[in-house]
Amino acid sequence: MGMMVWTTRETHMPGLAPPLTDEREILLAYLAQQRQGVRYAAFGLTDEQARETPLTSALSVGGLIKHLADTERGWIDTVLQRAASSGDGGVSAYVDNFSLGPEESLAGVLADYDAVARETEAVMAALDLDQAVPVPREAPWFPADVESWSVRWVLLHLIEETARHAGHADLIRESLDGAKMYELMAAVEGWPDTDWLRAWKPA
Repeated sequence: MGMMVWTTRETHMPGLAPPLTDEREILLAYLAQQRQGVRYAAFGLTDEQARETPLTSALSVGGLIKHLADTERGWIDTVLQRAASSGDGGVSAYVDNFSLGPEESLAGVLADYDAVARETEAVMAALDLDQAVPVPREAPWFPADVESWSVRWVLLHLIEETARHAGHADLIRESLDGAKMYELMAAVEGWPDTDWLRAWKPA
């Protein structure tokens, strides 16, 4: 299979989040920046490469994107107090959540991630950042002694979760073909080459 066509949203983000002053806008901008970092790690990969697990873990670039989309959707479910819109919550679903299946494509999980991002932005635009979000009780990592978080806390947690996995994706991508994040960013953004940074190009 040939190289994947890059199908990100219309606007790209530079290396730094914009200097906004509105709290909601800057939280959403930082989340968008971290999402874009994950996408950079996927730039130019085939479906087969996106499934590869070159490190000692079972993580792949495609699996991380799938997991992040599902996780972000799950947090929006929690904020809105609606029934889970993805998976049955079982162990097998959780494990499957981290891998790009043979019937799935990198383009497909990227498109799903974009759809999730659009919903997050729309939902968060309509909510008070101080609104209480009840703490779920179905997983051992949720605190038993906390009744609720705020919408603000959820946004910060999504930034943390996405940034953590963006770092994982960077390491996996570099292990696949040596491509580093700024080289990939330069390729996506169309930066001019310099003596110290050249845009990634396929071999």
